[in-house]
Parts: sequence; C-alpha cells; structure tokens
Amino acid sequence: MKITITGCNGQLGSELQKILRNGVSELGNIPETLMGAELDCIDIGELDITDFSASLNHTLAFTPDIIINCAAFTNVDMCETHVDEAYRVNAIGVRNMAICAERVGAKMIHISTDYVFSGNAEKPYSEYDLPDPKSVYGLTKLAGENFVRDFSTKWFIVRTSWLYGYQGGNFVKKIMSLAKEQNSIKVVADQIGNPTNAADLAHHILKIAAAYEYGLYHCTGSGECSWYDFAVKIIEYAGIDAAVCPCKSAEYPSRVKRPHILRSITGCCALQSAMKCANGRMH
Repeated sequence: MKITITGCNGQLGSELQKILRNGVSELGNIPETLMGAELDCIDIGELDITDFSASLNHTLAFTPDIIINCAAFTNVDMCETHVDEAYRVNAIGVRNMAICAERVGAKMIHISTDYVFSGNAEKPYSEYDLPDPKSVYGLTKLAGENFVRDFSTKWFIVRTSWLYGYQGGNFVKKIMSLAKEQNSIKVVADQIGNPTNAADLAHHILKIAAAYEYGLYHCTGSGECSWYDFAVKIIEYAGIDAAVCPCKSAEYPSRVKRPHILRSITGCCALQSAMKCANGRMH
C-alpha cells in the first residue's frame, strides 16, 4: 500500500503520518490493509499542488494507492483579502490532486469544512443539507469539493470542524497561552460547534480510507459546546489558575460568520478529547 499525504506538516497531516508509522492511534489499531504502508509525505516545501505539471509528475513517479489531501489555505479572515491565493490552493490545487488520483487509479480523500454552509440553520448540518457558503474560505473549499466529484471516481470528502491537535496553532494552544499570561480571559459563548481532535479525526479518516463506500462524510468530535464551554474545560484540564468569562460574538466582530454545528457521523467526546491535549502535552 502506498499513500500520499499533502499538507503533511499541518495538524491533521502530522497525525496521519504518526498513526500510519506506528500502526496504532489513541483509539486503536489502524486497518490491517494500511499496516506498513509506504508514505509519501509532502508539504509546500516539497510540492506546490497548484502546479499541475509538478503534481502529476510527482504522482506518476510514486503511483500512490491513496491520496489524502490535507493541504489548504485555512486562515479564514485572510482568505477574504487574498481571494486569488485562496482559490489557487483550496480549489485549483484540489482539482490537480483529483486529476492525479484518477490518472493512477488512486482513492482521493479530501478534507473539507463546515464553512461550506451558511451558518443560518437552527439545527446541525448533515450530509444531505445543501451547501451555501458565505465566506471566501467556504466558497473556495466548496469549489474544491466539486472538483473532487468532477475529476475523481473513487473519492471521499470528509468535512470537519473546530480542529485542534498537538501540532500547529489552534484554539487549545491559544487559550492555554492567554490563560498563563492573564488572570482572566473572555471567550464567546454564543457560537456552538463540535471541537475535533486531529488525532481522533486521523484515525477515522484511515478507517474510511480502507473502505470502498465512496462519498461525503461529516466527521467531528461527538457532543456540542460553545467556545466558552470549551475554554473552561481546557483551563480545568490544564490546571491553570485563570478565570474564563463568557461574552458575545459582537464583542469580537469578524467579516466571516461561523457556521452552525455539523451532525457528527463518527468521533469521540469533544471535551474529553480536549483533556488529551490540555493535560500537560501541549505547550
């Protein structure tokens, strides 16, 4: 088995690498068919996926059985002002990898986001709800999804939300840092979502990768909470002496509206998994 992972240095890509090399995650063993897989781990330093010729040559040289595309322009606010770059990475780059996957007969697994929805729903979003993005980030990620459908026949699209992990910057690290610097922090309490541990998500992506039920999946941590609830548990698990005060989103205005929760298909308890990162293992 040969697996290409793009965006390999990010939160999710790094967890996929670690789990595949160890053959086991915190949730259990990986599928038998993926044991001992030969890995092709690439990030922007090794390959620019927006360069089609380079991407195709790289893929033809390695001939993967599975491509897991974790590469993305994920700075939601910056996407609003860097529209061309956002489209190049989140749409054209995805198109390139989908074509490459089809050329070598590989499964194409693309990681997407809850931002493909408007955020106006009063209930969790499911795979059957129609996308209606209201941000450049959401629009570009939806374009990437559509390219996967158009150019690949063996595809999985995995939407997730509120991702955090041991690598890279994320909400858990930010809250711990602020709490150590200040006696009191304010966190919005009127946005509800599904915090998702990158290690747990990686485990489930590999379960999907070993299967043949191609299609669209929502994969998040189970359970729901506000950013405030999440921050309270992070501080509690980390044992930091700081107060967390709730506030409204209006106190931190943004050009981008955060979508409502995804309905989870599989995952683990969001607040319990936060303890893994906050309890002394994330600095």
